[in-house]
Amino acid sequence: MSTTAGNVIRLLRTGTNAKSVHADSRKPFRFLLCGDPGLIAELRRTLLAGHDGFVPLDAAATLETIDISAGRTIVTEDAKCILFLGRGSDAAAARLDLLAPLRLPIFAITLDEQGSPAGPASAPERGKIEHYTLTALDRESLRPKVIPHIVDCCKGLEIAVARRLPAFRDAVAAKLTRDAAANALKIAMASGIVDHVPLLGLVVGAVASAGDMVAITGIQMMLTLQIGAAYGRDPEMSHVWELLPVVGGGFGWRALSRELTGFVPVAGVFLKGALAYAGTIVVGESVNFYYQYGRHMSRADAAKLYEEARASALQFAREIVERLRKNR
Repeated sequence: MSTTAGNVIRLLRTGTNAKSVHADSRKPFRFLLCGDPGLIAELRRTLLAGHDGFVPLDAAATLETIDISAGRTIVTEDAKCILFLGRGSDAAAARLDLLAPLRLPIFAITLDEQGSPAGPASAPERGKIEHYTLTALDRESLRPKVIPHIVDCCKGLEIAVARRLPAFRDAVAAKLTRDAAANALKIAMASGIVDHVPLLGLVVGAVASAGDMVAITGIQMMLTLQIGAAYGRDPEMSHVWELLPVVGGGFGWRALSRELTGFVPVAGVFLKGALAYAGTIVVGESVNFYYQYGRHMSRADAAKLYEEARASALQFAREIVERLRKNR
């Protein structure tokens, strides 16, 4: 245990690649806007709202209005998608076909205050058009489909998008958390397999000796830096120290997973992965809550989140055990 604690302390002292998070938060990108000028202005206000004091110039520059008239040259460097905004039949009348050669995802957004929200299941592909109907251009209306789909079009740029456009922060934090949880699951399951296959343990002994606890803690520390950067905080290890109780909460999950792995030799591998996944979800959502509201979760909120994640992990494990029994 002392060796593990020493490894974790070294992680805290040396940093969790804060430089890479800093670089990710400053990557360039642009969203191209076209259509109704009034709606474009309204969307800009919504996406930029949330900056303290004033809107930084590099944030405002990420939303560029373009003219889709024939013969107009449109620069696509660093552009990630096109957002067309209109009312009624505006999208049908617009020459959106002229945008297809730009090889960018095209969001055709129609505002209909009396209609019903609608949209595709997934983001548009490059050069393709997908239609969305919204009753308003506020965050609540954009959150179900438009914002997550735009984030999907910005792979590798999520932190930069959220840092400059506050409307994306909650969605980006959720995606970063899911990705980190998936990586934690892979590490935990690989460690569980090594624990139960001695020969494999000899082959990958160097990896196993590093300890899944340290590896998963590193993932959670990195996630803490990433979410902080998404909320406009410079990625510094002092912020990890500030939120260390949140990251430290994951140790209980990993200790429990080890115990259960011993009691359920085969299914325990899957349970170990499920608990690592759920524990990382708890960390990510807790850190997101802290930056969103400026305070830690209350005991009641944290307990509820913990129980929901724990129940989800245990349900996952029960399903795995049942499948194993059926296959015998």
